[in-house]
Amino acid sequence: MPERASRDSAASGPANTCDPAGIQSAPVFDIKRYAISDGPGIRMTIFLKGCPLSCRWCHNPEGISPAIQKMYTESKCIGCGECVDHCPEQACELTDEGITTDGKLCTACGLCAQVCPARASEMSGHYETVAELMKVIENERPFFDQSGGGVTFSGGEPLLYPEFLCAALDACGKLRIHRTVDTSGLVSEGKLLEVATRTDLFLYDLKLMDSKRHEQWTGAGNRRILKNLQALAATGAEIQLRIPLIKGVNTDEANIGATAVFIAALPGPEKTIRLLPYHDVAGSKAAKLGQRHDRGSMTEPAEADLERIVTQFASHGLIAAVGG
Repeated sequence: MPERASRDSAASGPANTCDPAGIQSAPVFDIKRYAISDGPGIRMTIFLKGCPLSCRWCHNPEGISPAIQKMYTESKCIGCGECVDHCPEQACELTDEGITTDGKLCTACGLCAQVCPARASEMSGHYETVAELMKVIENERPFFDQSGGGVTFSGGEPLLYPEFLCAALDACGKLRIHRTVDTSGLVSEGKLLEVATRTDLFLYDLKLMDSKRHEQWTGAGNRRILKNLQALAATGAEIQLRIPLIKGVNTDEANIGATAVFIAALPGPEKTIRLLPYHDVAGSKAAKLGQRHDRGSMTEPAEADLERIVTQFASHGLIAAVGG
């Protein structure tokens, strides 16, 4: 079977529904308080670690792998050697270029980050139970209540952990906290529709309409993503479509036109469209992970590009706005 077909289907998992009584912990790599771009009001955005896509423009590369990862900032390192002395696996070494870590020996125990006085070493990701997470969420309820905000589950891809997500959404629902799920759509339809019964708003990403180009830039085709969006829209769910705009990737008239035609044909209520211009912020994070970041032909869209794209959507009776 070709790789594209495998990533487009198998990566999303079996089409079973989620069981809130199942797995109740998941890896979280960030919790952002006072978020104002991930749904209505003042929100708490919870970033779950792990994604079935590997978009080359991703501004959270630390969210792609589900594994706990070490991040190292050379400019912060003072060369004290504390991490070398305390590493139980002898994976750290002090060199002229700073600390190097042997990935074959490192177990991501996090001790190096704990003892680093300059915080040059840090760990991306830790496991949270639903109960632990709800304690954090409940502390923010006054801000939610005053602003009409709530909680947004993002990533990575939160639907990689359907049992955890369903349980967390149920717990928020009992407290009448507004629930938003930010998804790539590359999941099983059954899990997506089960989560939809517990979700007040979806932030749904649309990147490219051509499946081969989608695979080229994200690592997987988009057939399941588009099919899932049609199924989700048919439920009447409130959906905000998010389109990252990367010049050299998806800002061409043909792709925008095809995107507009697809959105205009979706069932259910009118969809909000948010255009998110690309900014190259992933390079520093990739360096911390010891990864190479290649921008290739990717550039930020010009103001003229954004104006033309807004006009293209308008010609199909769709209102698109720049920004989250």
